[in-house]
Amino acid sequence: MYTKEDLIKDLFKLDINPIGTLLVHSSYKSIGEVEGRADTVLDALSEYMKDGLLVLPTHTWKYINAENPIYSVKDSPTNIGILTELFRKREGVIRSAHPTHSVAALGKDAYTFIKDDHKFDTPCARGSSWGKLLDKEAQILLIGVDLTRNTFIHGIEEWVDIPGRLTLTHEPLKSVLEDGTIVDVPSRRHTSTPWSDFFWKVEPILINQKAMNIGKFGNAITRICDAKRTYEVLTKMLLDLPDLFSDNEPLSEETINYYSNIKI
Repeated sequence: MYTKEDLIKDLFKLDINPIGTLLVHSSYKSIGEVEGRADTVLDALSEYMKDGLLVLPTHTWKYINAENPIYSVKDSPTNIGILTELFRKREGVIRSAHPTHSVAALGKDAYTFIKDDHKFDTPCARGSSWGKLLDKEAQILLIGVDLTRNTFIHGIEEWVDIPGRLTLTHEPLKSVLEDGTIVDVPSRRHTSTPWSDFFWKVEPILINQKAMNIGKFGNAITRICDAKRTYEVLTKMLLDLPDLFSDNEPLSEETINYYSNIKI
């Protein structure tokens, strides 16, 4: 059974920058048995990042839509796991007001990081928290999940303007802010094609280009992505290959070798 101290040691071994910015995607069950359960995992992450900025996604895209258009910063549950739901309710954590792709943040400059998310009409706008991960040269920790859960890659596709990723029309969504104010947030959505299911294809290239490495957090296989390097590598690839994530076909050995070895 893992303790908080065990998990903190794992974060150290993973070379997580304790004064930087860390975004965490997670599968709690993958970690194994933890003394104190999910709260201990959050305690470990929060304590390790006490001098930095800890961010977890608190998405609601699964159920906030045109038929159910009102998102509440305080009350809307997340649809991506127990750690995100517990984290958003913790003391000192603040949550952004984007109706479908919100984040919750704790620590250094947390308010500045999340404050404008509801002013954008797309899920991962460059000026939103997802783009600020790049500005802050954040690390993205994927605990027990793979690249298919890395929302930051959706952002890169959006910034490169890959066709077909976003709806052309807006849904009339609304966000209820922390103080009860209701604001209109007309929002374009990710289209129904599961593009993110194909993000796994670039894993060997990201590893070879030193944009990602793999370790352990408890029992969980854990991927650590450097936001800046991931952006650099995938922007190059998407500009060259706009259909990179359009199907589930593995990349050819020739393509992997080429993008693994070119200077980016």
